[in-house]
Amino acid sequence: MQKIFFITLLFASIFTTQAQETISGKILDDQNLPLPGASLYWLNTSIGTSTTEEGVFELPYSPENTQLVISFLGFTTDTITVNSPRYINHTMKPSGANNLKEVKVTKTRKSLQRSYVKTANVSNMGSKELLKAACCNLAESFETNPSIDVNFSDALTGTRQIKMLGLTSPYLVISEENIPAVRGASQAYGLSFIPGTWVESIQITKGAGPVVNGYESISGQINYELIKPVNDIPLFVNAYGSTGGRLELNTHFNKKVSDKWSSSLFLHGNTRVAENDMNDDGFLDNPLAKQVNIMNRWQYTDAEKGWVGFINARYMRDEKQTGEIDFNPDTDKLTTNYWGSEIDTDKLDLSTKLGYVFPDMPYQSVGLQTSYNWHKQDSYFGLNQYEIDQKSFYSNLIFSSIISNTLNKFSTGINFTYDKYDEYVNTNDVGRTDNSVGAFFEYTYDNTDNFSIATGGRLDVHNRLGAFFTPRMHMRYNPWDKAVIRASAGRGKRAANIFAENQALFGSSRQFNVVNGGGKVYGLDPEIAWNYGVSFAQCFTLFDKKVEFGVDFYRTDFQNQAVVDVYASPQEVQIYNLDGKSFANSLQVELNYEITHHFNIRTAYKYYDIQTEYASGMKERPLQAKHRFFTNVGYETHIVDGGRQWKFDVTYNWLGKQRLPYTASNPEQYRQPDYSPSFSLINAQITRTFSSVFEVYVGGENIGNYRQDKAIIGADDPFGSYFDTSIVYAPVFGQMYYAGLRFKIK
Repeated sequence: MQKIFFITLLFASIFTTQAQETISGKILDDQNLPLPGASLYWLNTSIGTSTTEEGVFELPYSPENTQLVISFLGFTTDTITVNSPRYINHTMKPSGANNLKEVKVTKTRKSLQRSYVKTANVSNMGSKELLKAACCNLAESFETNPSIDVNFSDALTGTRQIKMLGLTSPYLVISEENIPAVRGASQAYGLSFIPGTWVESIQITKGAGPVVNGYESISGQINYELIKPVNDIPLFVNAYGSTGGRLELNTHFNKKVSDKWSSSLFLHGNTRVAENDMNDDGFLDNPLAKQVNIMNRWQYTDAEKGWVGFINARYMRDEKQTGEIDFNPDTDKLTTNYWGSEIDTDKLDLSTKLGYVFPDMPYQSVGLQTSYNWHKQDSYFGLNQYEIDQKSFYSNLIFSSIISNTLNKFSTGINFTYDKYDEYVNTNDVGRTDNSVGAFFEYTYDNTDNFSIATGGRLDVHNRLGAFFTPRMHMRYNPWDKAVIRASAGRGKRAANIFAENQALFGSSRQFNVVNGGGKVYGLDPEIAWNYGVSFAQCFTLFDKKVEFGVDFYRTDFQNQAVVDVYASPQEVQIYNLDGKSFANSLQVELNYEITHHFNIRTAYKYYDIQTEYASGMKERPLQAKHRFFTNVGYETHIVDGGRQWKFDVTYNWLGKQRLPYTASNPEQYRQPDYSPSFSLINAQITRTFSSVFEVYVGGENIGNYRQDKAIIGADDPFGSYFDTSIVYAPVFGQMYYAGLRFKIK
């Protein structure tokens, strides 16, 4: 693979000799917001372009052309002089013409966008996409995204687990504005600690991510951007309630303190007070819960001098109680009176980002990211106790510039990570301290016309994983108009947090058996995997309507893996290093079609072939459907009377059969079949917008009321040797309906 790495560098250098100089920049409106679709061209020529959804543009430059014309309907046309290739940040002024009483310009901005010019295979979920479902937290925000699979992790906590390319979230890097966020102790429940209304957009990258963001990414990266104080509105309120007894309130306050400082205060609270047992097994279908989540966010912007900075401070308290209906923690905790569980989590996050763009060299910048995280979880599951206290520090220094011209870019830097785990499984102390320091370099040749390549590597030194090199490569080629071919390859390495990542297994009678292979993390060696992928996307018109077709294939090969074996015995979970093969093949075919204006259909078929060599032989990964089918249909009426509008959204998911953990040695009443049945789920939502400041919504999840049969094995004897709440392949609660409102002061 190292040969491939250096060959791609050589291949890219050949293209640089043919590079031409360009200008680039961003066009803003009078409210300092990006202006998509603005027209730019060189005066008296046919050379031009238009801005992207982010207001960004790039245009070839030659000394013969110095007058750049910028125009957009409703704004004054500007002509500026450009004497050298440089970065331009230009603000448009509204037109003063008054010969028309009113001019309305409407443009449908896609809520889920696939880029045709980015090097990596990245799709962007905007805030509009996040409103298509209840989206109370980040774990629930992917229901309408075909690239992410959402499943319930167990029959107790109601926690949703996400997968990409058939691999669970620990193999993803989940970051907040490119700072690692959900990792270590927060792997099981961390996504549910991020309120959906706080999120501005989500970027989903398939395959090994860039080396700038670390060495742990194997199947991809999910990066979510929080709402920026400089762009936020003074007040936002979202209230939500469901038939499952869940109530939620989100309130955002924003204040422009000065011409350079803006601040936002985010308040979130949710609770579930209803005791639901829809399948009459004596256990709560969803936990009794309450959460308080507070964040204060500051932004500093000095565009003239090139400075931008963010300061975030957040605290969260989350409490869950689940188990038997009659369980009372005051009298029954850690006894055999009734089976119950409590999971209490405190979380504190402090982070800063500081960036500087050189005024005379706008293509050159330096940035510093730092964060401190404290995550403390006290929990018990029946008679099993689990406690983890993680303190982490992260810093990343990045320098970006060009080589000769803006077609040849690079980023380099160093980062430091420190993690201290105080961890107890029952009375066993399994705590540890990890630290690493790494340096990285990534080169990008980016000809936006038809070709780009990003290749790089990083060298890290870790106190437990040793010294190792991580290469990554992404390539894009546009063979013809509105078509893109991509390829990627990369290596990832990580220390598996085997208890934090498999907490669902604590809700069973299984005994943990970690086979000590002499490694330095729980006696195990680190996980190492290679990921390779190719994709093709084509946009075309059919009956004068836009169609997008895409297909991608990714393969992950594990050189080593922390194998979680639930095939050996129903009374045991064995965890050991891989001895043999383990791979994950993922194929996705996607078709999006605009049937009529404001009426869109999004469909996808996914095929997974995921196998691991267990002690008992080569087997499918449990609780993973080999075949999945997805359809999302959205329709919006035209905006009338200053903002009134109807929005309709329906999502259909079909999941094929899934291999289930081994239970054949149990008595017959405590067995599950080898495979689950296939099933389908339907979610729907209707939104009524009354004005630009007020709207209400109603919706339903699992409208067909599909429920897993015997979700809890041994519910009649929860302290017996056959009890297991972890074999969950479908919903437990059944159909659920909700309603809410959104109010804004602009």
